[in-house]
Amino acid sequence: MRILLTNDDGIEAFGLQCLRQTLGVDHDLYIVAPEKEQSAMSHAITMHKPLHAHDVPYPDAKGWSVNGTPSDCAKLGIEALLPERPQLLLSGINQGSNLGRDVFYSGTVSAAVEGMFLGVPSVAISYAGRDETGLSWTAEFVAWWLTDKSFVLPLAGTFYNVNIPNIKEGLPTTLVRVPLGRREYNNDFHRRVDPRGNEYYWLAGNPWDDTADPNTDVGALAGGLITLTVLDMDVTSNHFRVDNRIELPPRFS
Repeated sequence: MRILLTNDDGIEAFGLQCLRQTLGVDHDLYIVAPEKEQSAMSHAITMHKPLHAHDVPYPDAKGWSVNGTPSDCAKLGIEALLPERPQLLLSGINQGSNLGRDVFYSGTVSAAVEGMFLGVPSVAISYAGRDETGLSWTAEFVAWWLTDKSFVLPLAGTFYNVNIPNIKEGLPTTLVRVPLGRREYNNDFHRRVDPRGNEYYWLAGNPWDDTADPNTDVGALAGGLITLTVLDMDVTSNHFRVDNRIELPPRFS
């Protein structure tokens, strides 16, 4: 399979390199990733400066590092750098889970969103830890999953958000499909003063997870399960609080 790899931790991130080494044996791999970490960049794209893509040689893949965001990397890879459209985009392996509200902040998830926008089946992959053993295990799981009959490419207009529990708490044995749960952030702005006396603020967002419901991504991951959440681009709410049609008074005509 022709696969595009990207991430938000940067092209040298251990999780990305684990995927490359594990998948490069059986797949046609291309890597387009940020030259440095771009976590929590959401779906930012670069429009006011040039994007530079520098060749990164690998024995088992063609690679580029880009001075842009994860969404830039997905867009540039699919539409400009790869000789053919990828059959699958994998974004990750992210160091740290992406649950609930994270899907609006995460650069890892946003790269998969961009792949979906461009018609490429896309999967965001996150590991709820930072240890190399767990990231390596996750790469092995992904390699197996792609060849297992349980893996089905996302339908057009959708993508997958996958989270792997921290294996230090036990190896997972089950993957479940669940909706998003509640991950809230208690934002803590640290007020500081630089050496020139200028005031600035440093954000420290501390997550709070509602793990009470095991049938959500937050609760299931806390229970040691691999979570698969199918997301799409339609974020329209069906909970209307106003009439569907409001006629304006004559003074606006």
